[in-house]
This record gives sequence, structure tokens and C-alpha cells, in this order.
Amino acid sequence: MGILAADDIPTQAIIEPGEDQTRSGEYVKHPGDGKLMVHIPEGIFLSGEDDDPVWVDDFHIDTFPTTNADYARFCAATRHPVPEHWENGRCPRELYDHPVVHVTWRDASAYARWAGKSLPTAEQWEKAARGTSGRTFPWGDQKTAAKCNVRETGVERTTSVSRYHSGVSPYGVYDMVGNVWEWLATPTAPGRYELRGSAYTSPLFRGVPAVPNDADDTMHDDDTGFRCVATPEQMTSRKV
Repeated sequence: MGILAADDIPTQAIIEPGEDQTRSGEYVKHPGDGKLMVHIPEGIFLSGEDDDPVWVDDFHIDTFPTTNADYARFCAATRHPVPEHWENGRCPRELYDHPVVHVTWRDASAYARWAGKSLPTAEQWEKAARGTSGRTFPWGDQKTAAKCNVRETGVERTTSVSRYHSGVSPYGVYDMVGNVWEWLATPTAPGRYELRGSAYTSPLFRGVPAVPNDADDTMHDDDTGFRCVATPEQMTSRKV
């Protein structure tokens, strides 16, 4: 694994929306990794391409995808191998607030355990992205690529996880479409798990939150990352 120098481990890299960007979400910091999370209340939401009613218990979800800065603290605390794109095994400072990539499902699960959280189920992730009323995208039904980092946007790389304020979900969750694909806890076959949300490499239509993707749990790429969820019990216990 790479060696993280002391001054390469961010200690103050918690990202928060400004007051004018706060939506209906109830933002709180998790006692484990300190990341800002949004409360998703229990209840029924319209799920999948057929908008089937599905009940989901209440939970919290990370407001932003796991960043390089978040992952650097995890690697430093656990000596977990660092992502291959970090130069000389160190987190590039200009990427602190970008989503971490080149992480496998196993890497994402290890971070979640360390933080005292879990990876989202498909139902949890989709509800956090779409809300309850079956909207096509987090921001509504309009096909507006400018609200996220997808192929049509033309950025061609990851961006800060707090950049796309107008594309947040009804609960105030960022980057649920574009930037990076996100690993989920839901298996599709032995050794394979769901991904959702698409990435900067994907066209907008691939980011529709109701439509799943999947991959082998050892796959890692420059457009794949993750975020975590927490149950009410995990919000009150510190495991880091």
C-alpha cells in the first residue's frame, strides 16, 4: 500500500451546503466518520421503472459521496490499501473534495464497517434519490444534463461533490446522478452487486435512479465510488 504522510491526511474536510442551498433534508453529522448525513423518513415510495409502492424504514444517508479526504482518513486509521490513482500513495490535494474512485465493493464495505455504517440497499438509495412520488430524476422529470456531471456536461472527470446544487434530491442529497457510479449492498448474483447513479463517463439516461447496473465485487474503475447509510442505532453509536 502507499504511505500517507501526516500532512496528507485531511482533518478539516467536512463539506456542508450553504444556507441558501439547504433543501428539506435534516442534516446531522455521523458520530463515526463525521460526514454530513440526511434523514430519510420511513414510509412508502414509488420504486423501479413501474413505480411499484415499496416500504422503507427510516435511515440516514451521506449527503455527499465518500470523498478522497474521507477515504484518506480511513486508510490512515486502518492501513487499508490506498486507491491506485493516488500519486505515490498520497491523496492529491486538488481531489480532496472529489469522490474517491478505484474502489471495489469490498473496499467500500470495509470503509462502511470502519465508520459504523453500511452500504445502501437498492431501495434505500433509490428513495433518497427520487423521493416518494416517482420523479424520474432527483430534481424532477426534466432531462437536464446541466444539473449533474454526466457525459453531456463535457467535464470529462470527477468534480467536487458539492458542485451541483440544483441537482439535489428532494431530501437534499447531492450527486445521486452523475459524477461516479455508487456501490450498493444489494447482490445481483454471487460476487456481484448493484451500482446506481451513473458517472461523468455516462450519458444522462443511464443515471435514472430507478434503473440498476451491476458489477463484480472486485471491479474498480475511475468512475466508481460509494456513499454510506446508517440506521437509527448506527447514528448513536461511535465505532471509529
